[in-house]
Amino acid sequence: MNHAWLSHKTNILAGITVAMALVPEALAFAILAGVHPMAGLLAVVIVAFITSAFGGRPGMVSAAAGSLAVVMTALVVQHGVEYLFAAVIGMGIIQLIIGWQKWGRFIRMVPAPVMLGFVNGLALIILMAQFSVFKDGNGAWLQGAALWQVLAVIAVTMMIIYLLPKLTKAIPSALAAIVLVSLVVATMGMDIRTVSDIASIEGSLSGLLAGFHIPMVPMTLETIWIVAPYALILAIIGTVESLLTMTLIDDMTQTRGQGNRECLALGSANVLSGMFGTMGGCALIGQSMINTRSGGTGRLSGITAAVMVLLFILVLSSLIEQIPIAVLVGLMFVVVIATFEWSSMAILRGMPKSDAVIVVLVTFLTVMFDLAIGVIAGVIVAALVFAWQHAQKIMLERRAQPDGKVIYHVHGPLFFASAQNFVEQFDIASDPECVSIDFQYSRVYDHTGVEAIDKLTERYLAQGKKLVLRHLSPECLALLTQAKDLVEVNVSEDPHYHVSLGR
Repeated sequence: MNHAWLSHKTNILAGITVAMALVPEALAFAILAGVHPMAGLLAVVIVAFITSAFGGRPGMVSAAAGSLAVVMTALVVQHGVEYLFAAVIGMGIIQLIIGWQKWGRFIRMVPAPVMLGFVNGLALIILMAQFSVFKDGNGAWLQGAALWQVLAVIAVTMMIIYLLPKLTKAIPSALAAIVLVSLVVATMGMDIRTVSDIASIEGSLSGLLAGFHIPMVPMTLETIWIVAPYALILAIIGTVESLLTMTLIDDMTQTRGQGNRECLALGSANVLSGMFGTMGGCALIGQSMINTRSGGTGRLSGITAAVMVLLFILVLSSLIEQIPIAVLVGLMFVVVIATFEWSSMAILRGMPKSDAVIVVLVTFLTVMFDLAIGVIAGVIVAALVFAWQHAQKIMLERRAQPDGKVIYHVHGPLFFASAQNFVEQFDIASDPECVSIDFQYSRVYDHTGVEAIDKLTERYLAQGKKLVLRHLSPECLALLTQAKDLVEVNVSEDPHYHVSLGR
């Protein structure tokens, strides 16, 4: 009973902490995307609640995200917010399809170097997003006393977050830091920008909830051509960021989330978000880290965060508006330090050069462009490196028999990258009249490998020599053309595996 209550208490307090960190970022992301700040706040309420209640990763926080806002900006500028709402619905539909088809499992194919680059890239993005606190309302860099005040607030906030757990863990240190430092700033009358300064760009945080809203766009083929590319890009970025964040939280909590269930919940949340005129969202690594490190590993923490943001909108906006931005920046600096894989600096010196290049590449592309480009490029490069390395592993063992015949034993995988190397290792001109090729220690993985066998067969036949192929799978045999009649079939010994057609 007491244990259950303590668990609920921890999750509720963690949710309150996360809510305070969600509000200013949601406002900033909404303004970046070119929509009303309320569209960002309502996205937090809808997306955070649905994914927390029904998603596949308890403890992970999803809401309006900067990675999506960057893409949304161009669509809003060129076509208006109604097209954005349609794109958010389209993003949700695509994510529902991903979850329904169980494509979420492919996140397991992301190599460790790509994960390192992803985490480090997002940490740097979070870090750079905080630098605006060092500028005044006109965009000029702070100087003198104003700069030192901001630095002092950030430093004190970070000290409380780090030192309070050594004294007590009754309340999350992040929540205590936000409350205590905000009270000190207000009591001393320090002239520091607060959340209200962000909200004042387009009005107060308080306001009425938006009603059900079908995007006001013409139902034409032209609209589909405009919306579809943005919906696809948003879906890819949102899904990849959510699934990779889920993997990170899995490692932190030593549990395993359900990727496909998370995609279904996220897709449902985004469809509903678009229908209520908000900007949608995806998982946030920063807030998820805050939540998990504050003890919010259950569904209640995310639900609490969503409910608290709703309360902020309806009745508590005047309180949240008084939180200094510098306090939240101090909190995010702690998140950056915890998120960045500092061990990767040492690992880079010991890992293969190809993996080190992938880590740096993904980090760079994530920072300079976006998450999707960084991760997809990293996976492609990793796959090419893997193919190249395995292409070098195909070897032939040539054995001459007492009767003058020759047997080639093939070792290693035969596929598109190794096919040319495979063919070039045969000495057709010097081989005797009868040659056997044994694939007992090899596997033919794709159609390119099959074609390589056919090409080799043609060369031997052109020399008037007899060729026998052994230990090929039935499917491989079915795909052969020139070499079909040269295969020696042994039902009890021939392997059984499938060949990728690559078509």
